[in-house]
Amino acid sequence: MPKAPAETATLRVAAGIAEIGRETWDALANPGWRLAPGGPVRLDGVAEAVAPAYNPFLAYDFLSALEESGSVSARAGWTPRHLVLVGVDGATAALAPCYAKSHSQGEYVFDHAWAQAYERAGGRYYPKLQVSVPFTPATGPRLLVRPGANAARDRALLVEGLAGFARQAGASSVHATFLLDDDVAAFASGGWLARTDQQFHWPNRGFRDFEDFLDSFQSRKRKQVKRERRDALANGVEIVARTGAEIQEADWDAFYAFYMDTGGRKWGRPYLNRTAFALIGERLADAVLLVLATRHGRPIAGALNLIGSDALYGRYWGATEEQPFLHFEVCYYQAIDFAIRRGLARVEAGAQGEHKLARGYLPTTTRSAHFIVDPGLRRAVDRYLAMERQEVAQIGDMLAAHAPYRHPDGAEADGF
Repeated sequence: MPKAPAETATLRVAAGIAEIGRETWDALANPGWRLAPGGPVRLDGVAEAVAPAYNPFLAYDFLSALEESGSVSARAGWTPRHLVLVGVDGATAALAPCYAKSHSQGEYVFDHAWAQAYERAGGRYYPKLQVSVPFTPATGPRLLVRPGANAARDRALLVEGLAGFARQAGASSVHATFLLDDDVAAFASGGWLARTDQQFHWPNRGFRDFEDFLDSFQSRKRKQVKRERRDALANGVEIVARTGAEIQEADWDAFYAFYMDTGGRKWGRPYLNRTAFALIGERLADAVLLVLATRHGRPIAGALNLIGSDALYGRYWGATEEQPFLHFEVCYYQAIDFAIRRGLARVEAGAQGEHKLARGYLPTTTRSAHFIVDPGLRRAVDRYLAMERQEVAQIGDMLAAHAPYRHPDGAEADGF
């Protein structure tokens, strides 16, 4: 590995999260937080400036579950190569969750066309490096640094180290996806290419309950949601939402059957195995919201959400029986209802899905950064991204104009 300035730190690569350990990892990934029954809570005496938000996907228990289960492994095409910044005192000062990839599956920021073009030109695109949470299109920290005076410096050292690691490892590129603003700025300062995309997030505008939320809709859209919720619960369907110790092993068995059925049809091969869900349920249940739909007491569909300190993250959905609008109820409306009751600022409902717009989820820009080793490929990707960013912005503006919310002047706009 290339070295950071000797008076500051050195860089090394960890071949697995267990090499780093839970205490060290969580102190950087979610500083000032602990997970307790009911969800994440700040440690006593820790200010918001030190602990702005808890992200469950960055928790040691989540990422270690992926590695220990083999869902993330060299065989799966996700080889852990976490970058570790070690201070002069020998303690870990900063981290970047990083993986060597032999394909471009499970990333949700698509670079297949880049790989194909480079290989047609005689290059070798794989291996590449991915700085992300595997299989998870949720925005969060990627440069994990201690809050304080050295934070910007440590981010810069990680950015420089990732580029050096790519060159040393013979990787074509490094891709850091679903970034927070501080990380966006650090990668930009390092000369990385900027990319944008679109997701749909639900904003909590201080709603008292679900009815208060619906009152903010245009009348036609409000009637549509009420009809969908009514029809979703027809024919003996009921909804059960569980978290923490309420979730039983039978619930995980039912959800895994839904996940395998839907994932097999959608992706060909679902990313997570049953062991991964067992470990998440064992170690991270207080950050899990599992919504199940039953028909006459028998589970027929479900959605897995993870709970942050300021957001609910919708992750997986599956069903073994058809029911009109059940997907909307289990994935979107139940998530909104939970977020309102918990006082969460938003619901992030995952990648894609313009159908979310009519359910109150608004277009939100997501950001990534890309380091390309080959100058020729870098120039081509740079030109492409300039056009793509403009297109993403235009589409976002167009979609926002069709949001279901009432306009301040009371006008009822046309919508989808």
